[in-house]
Amino acid sequence: MKKIVALTGDEVAAEAMRQINPDVVAAYPITPQTEIVQKFSEFVADGKVLTEMVRVESEHSAMSACVGATAAGARAMTATSANGLALMWEVCYIAASCRLPIVMVVVNRALSAPINIHCDHSDSMGTRDSGWIQLYSENCQEIYDNLIQAVKIAEDKNTLLPVMVTLDGFIISHAMERVELLGDKRVSDFIGKYENPHSLLDMENPVTYGPLDLFDYYFEHKRQQVEAMEKAVEAIRKVGKEFGELSARAYDLIEGYQLDDADFVTIALGSTAGTIKVVVDELREEGVKAGLLKIRAFRPFPAQEIIQALRKSKAVAVLDRSASFGAQGGPVFLEVRSALFQEEKKPPIVNYIYGLGGRDIGVKDIRGVYENLQRIAETQRLPDTIGYLGVRE
Repeated sequence: MKKIVALTGDEVAAEAMRQINPDVVAAYPITPQTEIVQKFSEFVADGKVLTEMVRVESEHSAMSACVGATAAGARAMTATSANGLALMWEVCYIAASCRLPIVMVVVNRALSAPINIHCDHSDSMGTRDSGWIQLYSENCQEIYDNLIQAVKIAEDKNTLLPVMVTLDGFIISHAMERVELLGDKRVSDFIGKYENPHSLLDMENPVTYGPLDLFDYYFEHKRQQVEAMEKAVEAIRKVGKEFGELSARAYDLIEGYQLDDADFVTIALGSTAGTIKVVVDELREEGVKAGLLKIRAFRPFPAQEIIQALRKSKAVAVLDRSASFGAQGGPVFLEVRSALFQEEKKPPIVNYIYGLGGRDIGVKDIRGVYENLQRIAETQRLPDTIGYLGVRE
């Protein structure tokens, strides 16, 4: 049984949270995320969920409350954007290090300064090494699907890591789209009941969270986190397949579009993938073998899947919606190029920074990327510098 509705990205995130019916939601408003917790608070007030809504004084406190609630055995969720995520920085690391399966919606927004409320990926990319699983959403349907899957992925007994589900601010968060919703009971049955194997409230088996951990054991605990993130690959695949059986929409770590025989491939995350698909279709009609590789799970990074997907390509462009200051490219580019480094036969790869602060990227910009890839394949010469799409000279 499914229900077809028209919802904005923020609304569909709130609707997914309603169906998940977490025990605790602790949150603080920030544009363009505010509508998520605002709508969810209405569900709480109307008695449509059994959630304890904690209205905190800051995002730092929001994540702290989620840490305490989850450690005590509750299923906890939150949502934030940009500077709010930055204010959580310290506690995001604590949540992951304590292996607490918190689910957080991140509405991607540029970090200050200057002050900007529009989309880029500087906020979530800033937390890429905090130990959180990261799932990126292309559209409203994927927001809904990713959030429901995130609960099972986080709570998988071999994973037990927090999951961040992202969506592009305003581009998706405030855009209304057609979404297929599952029935409430089907969602409830799919995610099951959260049972913390190491609850603070289990008096028969006492545990400690967040103790002092110096050089005697700290290294080993970090190594365990690394292994947990590696095991998350299988959890994401397993849950994605199970969700496909439930909804007819299966998911993996990456998605290929016209990729099997593609000579020229663009790699992207989030809403931009949808625009690229339009360009790929146009170029295919013109006889150009263009393709898209969309990264859904940026953490854990799907290195082997990307290597396999790019084996037949002649030239590759990686689009980054965030800058990595002082580095040799954007964060996605650096990961992709590193993955390909030891391959004997690998395509030339180029990086483009785009869309900072919410600047639009259009069909013309993306066509230009594919035209450059064709020139690179012909000449076997890469540009000396990173490309910047749509920036004024």
